[in-house]
Amino acid sequence: MKTKILQALRENPEGYVSGQELCEQFGVSRTAVWKAIHQLKEAGYVIQAVQNRGYHLLSVPDILSESEIASQLHTKWLGHSIYYFKELDSTNTEAKRIAEGAGSEDWHGTVVVADMQTAGRGRRGRSWSSPQGAGLFFTILLKPEIDPSNAPMLTLVKAMAVVKGVEQVTGMQPQIKWPNDIVLNGKKIVGILTEMSAQIDYVNHIVVGTGINVHHKEFPEEIAKMATSLDLELILADRVTQISRAQLLGAVLEYFEKYYEIYLKTQDLSMLAEEYNVMLVNKDRQVRVLDPLGEFIGTALGIDQRGELLVDKDGKILKVSSGEVSVRGIYGYV
Repeated sequence: MKTKILQALRENPEGYVSGQELCEQFGVSRTAVWKAIHQLKEAGYVIQAVQNRGYHLLSVPDILSESEIASQLHTKWLGHSIYYFKELDSTNTEAKRIAEGAGSEDWHGTVVVADMQTAGRGRRGRSWSSPQGAGLFFTILLKPEIDPSNAPMLTLVKAMAVVKGVEQVTGMQPQIKWPNDIVLNGKKIVGILTEMSAQIDYVNHIVVGTGINVHHKEFPEEIAKMATSLDLELILADRVTQISRAQLLGAVLEYFEKYYEIYLKTQDLSMLAEEYNVMLVNKDRQVRVLDPLGEFIGTALGIDQRGELLVDKDGKILKVSSGEVSVRGIYGYV
């Protein structure tokens, strides 16, 4: 009921919605509507009630709850099952627990969200700073009918969705540092971790986890020089914008659904590579590649349809599919 009322109030941002209209729309009593409005006010929503006019939503707190998240969703299927936790070890770990405990018809498209993670992880086992109320930490749980070798490309699909979602909500234009970081002004604001359970030719499940630094004011000493947050970047840009993490989540999910469906048509990035390369901070810049076969320096040209980074090394085009890629001017690499 709270979700439905929030959606109704949001659909009339400039006007009022009468209590009678809400009763008729949802088939409930005036008492039920009043109780739901009261619960929303207790949660921090500022709702004006005017006799003979109805209810008007004046302001929304930056809270993550199932009702708030659901009221911000505009997807066809993604996120219609939401698991929200005030505190969790890791959204990826919880998503895998869900996948292992129920049939795939029950959880495909499920989204796990946490207000705080106690064991957030990045690539190569690195920890991810996940303090209470500061970031947006969530995982999408999927069971696509694809070849397991094509799954790593979902990291790049998610990166595109995050860039577009952040741009829509904040007006800022972040970029992708191949393959899984999102940066603003040379500093990291987002990390993405994709994990898969599969047989040789069959995907059991895929989890795509994302951590977005939203309200962070400071970072642990070891990452302070390379990390930033949306709030800090807005302050530097001399802009005052109150970011709703639920709204940001809704925007990212909407874009992910769009790009994911395009990806499924070919099971590669052939229809997305051009747009991805526009977002790529690596493109046409000097990069240092720490490849398993050795280190080399070249110029990044963009990605191919498999999501591999194309690097020009002394006139020879090399394809990088794994390893660390540093970009000159990003994270202190000079």
